[in-house]
Amino acid sequence: MIRSDLIKRLGTLNPHLYERECHAVVDAILDRITEALLAGDRVEIRGFGSFSVKEQRARQGRNPRTGAAVAVPPRTALVFKAGKEMRDRLYPQATAS
Repeated sequence: MIRSDLIKRLGTLNPHLYERECHAVVDAILDRITEALLAGDRVEIRGFGSFSVKEQRARQGRNPRTGAAVAVPPRTALVFKAGKEMRDRLYPQATAS
């Protein structure tokens, strides 16, 4: 699903809202999530999952073509962990045991 699909779905579920209002709602939610992550906060949406930023340390890597050692600098990575309800919906056979 892409942003425009989400906006259309929101409009379908809420016919009293104009498309521009749906667009503003989706943008506001995504902007707030982005701001929180940039501030170093963890974002948790109950039943869906959580987003966080993880620091990856510097390390030595290898160039796959030449095999030469390459210094990989430290960086940050966005991490998503699905919530329990989402995992249960995605993998129902795993919880049926």
